[in-house]
Amino acid sequence: MLSKQKLARINALSKKAKEGTLTEAEAKERTALRKEYLDTFRTTMRDTIEHVKIVDPEGNDVTPDKIKNIKKQRDFPN
Repeated sequence: MLSKQKLARINALSKKAKEGTLTEAEAKERTALRKEYLDTFRTTMRDTIEHVKIVDPEGNDVTPDKIKNIKKQRDFPN
């Protein structure tokens, strides 16, 4: 997860961009911070999905095979 300071900086730069006072250096900084944020989000989301186990009301494991295969590869690499 991104630090609170970085999130606050992204928000400040976005506000400044809406006002039309963003410099080129600040635009590059904002782009880099947004990329870092998205990379962190995607990694966290991927990890969350890969650790999910889906169980139907009868107690049967109905986790999709794709996720089961990813778990097997993660737990037992070649």
